[in-house]
Amino acid sequence: MVKWTAEERAAIQGVFAKIDSKSVGHESLARCLIVYPWTQRYFGGFGNLYNSSAIMANPMVAAHGLVVLQALEKALQNMDDIKKSYASLSELHSEKLHVDPGNFQLLADCLTVVVAARMGTEFTQSVQAAWHKFLCVVVAALTKQYY
Repeated sequence: MVKWTAEERAAIQGVFAKIDSKSVGHESLARCLIVYPWTQRYFGGFGNLYNSSAIMANPMVAAHGLVVLQALEKALQNMDDIKKSYASLSELHSEKLHVDPGNFQLLADCLTVVVAARMGTEFTQSVQAAWHKFLCVVVAALTKQYY
């Protein structure tokens, strides 16, 4: 189990308080699909993903980006047992969707870039460290079913 300091909890909650989940989710998922084009294979039903403009304009990418951020908010609400709260998501991505577990880290990295760009100087070293720890726990919870 992960131990969170009061400062880490406050930093992570602060990030969520300062971002717009809809736009950050959309931009993060779109960035992942553009920068790592092999991740597109999991989104075959999303229609046109042929270039960056199409990906950015795709409403299904935007909708799924919001789903991703809502799932992260679930982790925020269950910080003391993220693995348990993500058990069904881990099983879904492993057993049904067969998502390569490395892709979770790629999306987490894209999310960090987007959050840092949005927050600017407010994304301090301590905030970044707490955010990184949070995303590492989320990625570990998502990949739990794989091992």
